[in-house]
Order: sequence, then C-alpha cells, then structure tokens
Amino acid sequence: MDESAASSRLNVLLVAAGLEPLDDETAARFENYISLFIRWNERLNLSSVRDEDSIRSRHLVESILVASALPKGIETLLDFGSGGGLPGIPIALCRPEMSVTLAESQGKKAAFLHEAVRVLGIGVKVHTGRAETLHGPFDCVILRAVDKMPKAVAAAVPLLAPAGWLALMTTHGELKTMETAAGAGFVFGKPRALPGGTERVLVLAQRQAGDY
Repeated sequence: MDESAASSRLNVLLVAAGLEPLDDETAARFENYISLFIRWNERLNLSSVRDEDSIRSRHLVESILVASALPKGIETLLDFGSGGGLPGIPIALCRPEMSVTLAESQGKKAAFLHEAVRVLGIGVKVHTGRAETLHGPFDCVILRAVDKMPKAVAAAVPLLAPAGWLALMTTHGELKTMETAAGAGFVFGKPRALPGGTERVLVLAQRQAGDY
C-alpha cells in the first residue's frame, strides 16, 4: 500500500467513525508514525497490535477521536505513561496549539518517543522518568492503559492546574473506581464511547476551583 492509499485508508476509517478527515500533510505524518511504530514494535512491546490496518482502526482512530473531544483552551497536556506515544503523539499532530509532554519511565520506550518526535518534526517534550516527578501544572493530564490505573489517577491530580482536566480512557466498569481515585474535587462528564467496542470510553473530569 503506497503512502497516498494508506492515508486515504485512515481517512475512510475516520469518516466511518463520524470524524473529520485529515489534511494530506497530517495524514502523511500519521503514516510515518505507523511505519516507525511497526519497526520498533518488532523489538519492543509497544503494543500487541502488529499490523498496519489494526493500528489505524484501533489505535489511531481512537486517539484522533480523543484529540477532537478535548475541550478548547487547553494549552499544556501531559500524556501520563505514554508507552508508544498513544494518545499523546496523535493529539500533538491533531491539536498543534497544545504543548504536549510525553512521560514514560521505561527507557527503551522513551527512546522510541524521542525518535518519533524527531522523525515527525513535532515540538513535543519527552520526559524519561515517572510522571509524578514532573512539576506542573498542566491544563490536562490524559491516561490510557496505565499500570495500576487508580493509583496513577491519584498521582496525576497534583499535576493539574486549577480548573484543569483529567482525560481518562477507561471502561464503563471502571468508572466508579476512577471517580474515587480522582477524589471529590472533580465533576465528571458523560462518558463517550471509543471506537471498536461498547465497553471502552473516554471520560473527561474537570477540577473545581478551590479544590486543590
């Protein structure tokens, strides 16, 4: 599949999910990201998803939906436990007005993130270490498939700005646990279904002024 056809394939998937298609330049950057992801995934366990079409349909469409769902006015965003750069890199590609930081404690995965940022030519910061050691505040902290998710959510709260947003990619069954982990100072919005199933959701929670 040549680059043009591959880019068209991603846009077909986006339109099918009710999202706007990407412009040619952004779509081409996503294809470069996929190529790099696949090469590094042969050596690292960035994802159990291996083939190009599944990466597009599962990882990229989901991440682009999340990018579109994040509220306007977010200037700084932290991808807490970024792994292979999902969803932080797609967010940076789709929302260039945001200053994105990718935090990843595993050195080899962080090396991939540095290389991806270099190859894609995007102004994204990579923090090689635990996200908890960063100094906020961030307007938004997003978490996806993080180990010990409730503990990570609790650790993310001190990194948030007043009136900042938690963006949690989780499941319906874990929503109550996530709310408990965040604490009483948040208002949780209605969960939004993520593509590829009925259980996984994106939920946005805004910190209330004075609760910090």
